[in-house]
Amino acid sequence: MKPDDKKSTKNTSTDAILESISDGVFTVDPEWRITSFNRAAEEITGISRRDAIGRLCSEVFRSNMCETDCALRKTLKSGKPVIGRSGYIIDEEGNRIPISLSTAVLKDSSGKVVGGAETFRDLSEVETLRHELEGRFHMGDIVSRSPLMQRLFEVIPTIAVSPSTVLLNGETGTGKELMARTIHSLSKQSKGPFIALNCGALPDTLLESELFGYKAGAFTGATKDKPGRFALAKGGTLFLDEIGEISPALQVRLLRVLQEHCFEPLGGTSSVTTDARIIVATNRDLAELTRNGTFREDLYYRVNVVRIELPPLRRRKEDIPLLVEQFIAKFNHLHHATVRSMAPEALSLLMAHDWPGNVRELENVIERAFVLCPDGTIEIPHLPDELTLHGSRSAGPATLQDARSQLEAQAIQRSLEKNGFNRLATAKALGMHKTTLFRKIRQYGIVLPEQDGRSRR
Repeated sequence: MKPDDKKSTKNTSTDAILESISDGVFTVDPEWRITSFNRAAEEITGISRRDAIGRLCSEVFRSNMCETDCALRKTLKSGKPVIGRSGYIIDEEGNRIPISLSTAVLKDSSGKVVGGAETFRDLSEVETLRHELEGRFHMGDIVSRSPLMQRLFEVIPTIAVSPSTVLLNGETGTGKELMARTIHSLSKQSKGPFIALNCGALPDTLLESELFGYKAGAFTGATKDKPGRFALAKGGTLFLDEIGEISPALQVRLLRVLQEHCFEPLGGTSSVTTDARIIVATNRDLAELTRNGTFREDLYYRVNVVRIELPPLRRRKEDIPLLVEQFIAKFNHLHHATVRSMAPEALSLLMAHDWPGNVRELENVIERAFVLCPDGTIEIPHLPDELTLHGSRSAGPATLQDARSQLEAQAIQRSLEKNGFNRLATAKALGMHKTTLFRKIRQYGIVLPEQDGRSRR
């Protein structure tokens, strides 16, 4: 066989291999014009080989890396391949396709560089699966993998479609307004406005006008009509935060609106109807306030139709890594920063903290860290003193693994207590096999009572 025939046979075999694989493959010459384009590349991009060959690769792929961070350019400059870099391309229809790519240098028989080669894999299905898995931990803008919050996630859609008044109870910073917005977004009123008002931030006279509005001439300075929050929330949701702070006199007016769905603006002579969905929130014990006589009993029963208890962050510490990731992404976008992650040692200190300010306090800690560390990794020095000094004095977990083990032991203990130490029910509630639960009980030294909870009196 002649040398040319051998070369032709080799090229034919190579072409057959490239045509059979599911990864897209293309090559470029030193002028960045595409010289080959396999079948998978056609399918992923939606661009035919005939249209691709001879064009600049940046015109074909329109990737987020083409202009500033081209992997193939780096490979041709350094001579080193790039393996498994993530990015995206824009297909022929304008769709954004996530990909994983690898690059290599092309040389001729004499060792001269004649171009570059790139393989890329369509990660659309992987991304879809990832989003489906993430969806288990997301409800609107709320993220959680805590069993406490997962139980709320199960009932929130049902609560949202109901017209009933909702009472959100939880400590400061637990995300009551975020939960209210989530309920609104899942409700029949989602296309209407979401109007929020902090009842504890205003004196009675201003709060009354803010709620019900006023007519021109109602008082000195009222030169024209002003709609109140009930009017503004028409067709949507009105969120009243710190409901426990309003005075008994104003409670009477609020009760009438909740009962009769109408109100009178200040200075008005006729009633105005409202169809706004009402969600109220408080960090106080309304039942106790009712017993003390500072909150009307009839209003309490009116707002306490559907009650949602938001757990404090100290009871859902397994959510801290997830929340940290969310806040890092948020502040990267807001501050145009490039923070990649948080160091395990710093995250360990977050896990050991009791978080009296809950999720809001955690968000403030991450935002502060962004001021001190606009790129790279958040380290212990970027955290506030109350975290680092507490961590240095306490006998808390020394590593991230210790913190996770501590949280897992606490979660198992709480679930056992809740299920009457029924180990099978506890394993089901925690989503683990019963043998795994038994092993972890022994590992963490959890003491079980003689009665295991399987029998009922």
